[in-house]
Amino acid sequence: MPANSVCLWFDRDAEAAARFYTETFPDSRITAIYKAPGDYPSGKAGDVLVVNFTVLGIPCIGLNGGPVFHHSEAFSFQIATADQAETDRYWNAITGNGGQESDCGWCKDRWGISWQITPRVLIEAMAVGGDEAARAFAAMMTMRKIDVAAIEAARRG
Repeated sequence: MPANSVCLWFDRDAEAAARFYTETFPDSRITAIYKAPGDYPSGKAGDVLVVNFTVLGIPCIGLNGGPVFHHSEAFSFQIATADQAETDRYWNAITGNGGQESDCGWCKDRWGISWQITPRVLIEAMAVGGDEAARAFAAMMTMRKIDVAAIEAARRG
């Protein structure tokens, strides 16, 4: 068991979410599924209670805790992508599986987890700073899914 994990609260779909994440992202896998040994407020003995999994190498715990708590944009996974094809693949997987688009490269999966699908070209532009960063930032502010070619053009001026 890792020394530190991200715990994600689900109503009852932790296993389905973990399976989706592990099918979508490389270096991802389910490592354990634990069933409740007894009844609890939002479930019964034998129900899946906890799913241990990794997403892109990040250890996570999916906890089926019931409808008490909900996800918000205050927590998100940021996925750095190499190019438009990888950006499209992740964006389309998340939004095409019951998720929803948001602004500036953000989207939300069907379980309410927020994802930032961020091409490295945008991250690099922001690191450079100055006018190049300002142009890339201004271009990004007009987008939902990030358009790599548009960011590259903005960087060039």
